[in-house]
Amino acid sequence: MKFSPVSSLRGSLTIPGDKSISHRSVMFGSLAQGTTEITHFLKGADCLSTISCFRSMGVEIQEKDGKILVHGRGLRGLKRPEGVLDCGNSGTTTRLLAGILCGQDFDSVLTGDASIQKRPMKRVIDPLSRMGANIVSVRGDGCAPLAITGSPLHGVSYSTPVASAQVKSAILLAGLYADGETRVTEPARSRDHTERMLSAFGADVRTEGTTAVIQPARELYGQKIQVPGDISSAAFFLAAGLITPDSEILLKHVGTNPTRDGVLRVLRQMGGRIETISQSGGDGEPAEDLLVRSSDLHGVEIGGEIIPTLIDELPVIAAVACFAQGETVIRDAAELKVKESNRIDAMVRNLAAMGADVTETEDGMIIRGGRPLHGAVIDSRDDHRIAMTFAVTALAAQGETDIPGWDCVRISYPEFERDLAGIIA
Repeated sequence: MKFSPVSSLRGSLTIPGDKSISHRSVMFGSLAQGTTEITHFLKGADCLSTISCFRSMGVEIQEKDGKILVHGRGLRGLKRPEGVLDCGNSGTTTRLLAGILCGQDFDSVLTGDASIQKRPMKRVIDPLSRMGANIVSVRGDGCAPLAITGSPLHGVSYSTPVASAQVKSAILLAGLYADGETRVTEPARSRDHTERMLSAFGADVRTEGTTAVIQPARELYGQKIQVPGDISSAAFFLAAGLITPDSEILLKHVGTNPTRDGVLRVLRQMGGRIETISQSGGDGEPAEDLLVRSSDLHGVEIGGEIIPTLIDELPVIAAVACFAQGETVIRDAAELKVKESNRIDAMVRNLAAMGADVTETEDGMIIRGGRPLHGAVIDSRDDHRIAMTFAVTALAAQGETDIPGWDCVRISYPEFERDLAGIIA
């Protein structure tokens, strides 16, 4: 896919549904009694993998009038899948399902694509094993495929080495099936969609600082879920609006959960003109209409406790930093190395190919902004966020940028190209 510079961006967009919330709505709806109705569900490849896995375990999931209906089977109602459960490219599906499957009365195997089979799963294997789970890496390398033999679980108090919503969620979901209380403490607070939604479904879950606490559940109950727009997807258009001259974009109903809004805080700190036009929020998830305008930006330092709130947006923030005056330092972000690709290496190499002054560090990068960028051939590593980051960067660079392997964007934003074309003035 080729992208060229544009003179301005103008218009309004409704961002596709939040990926994290879409995953969880299907998962928790499958474990609940009754029907869960999901509006604005993200039909990206990752979330479709979650639907496929639960259908394989006997859950009826249908689409009707643009909504997803999940006819739950109850906490103990899942059926043994006939084959291996394929999670595709989805780390969320793999890790959260691991927590759910450990407490079932059947055996199962979780696998995924080549990327998933390289991503670290020991971070869920270890705490789940402490709860009594029988879960092993088939190849013995701490990665998928994972073989799980359902077994009785007991509550634990566990401290995670890194702030990870996927790890926390896997433990909390296993805690639904455990004997006794389960506590998960993180070094910093990660996104809390699991806690919010489980509570809405009737689970006894609470938060104490950076600790999440859950009690075993007898049952969950189906809900109506309105999924807000995904702030991780909105981030590409926030960036595009800031760095493209004479631009003004209205992004409607963007989820602004305080454990996910770090990208807004940082872009505003850089001088970005991002205005909240209106606020809403049902189902315990806040949302806002955001108006972004072209801005004169300056470098900032990004690190510490804010990192878990913007870990998926750091690639596009790094791209924006190239258009800011002065130096931007990103640190404490080593987790980027074990995403769908090594996103630190991917960003540094591709930005350098476009002429940016960027240096890789052990846990991040340093960007010295203000140099004009030029088109290049981008190695996206089949990583959806890298591909879309450079599509946006190309809008404010000189010349044409070529991004082979563009199909990877279907993982989280199948309509990206259409939405971008709709606001090019």
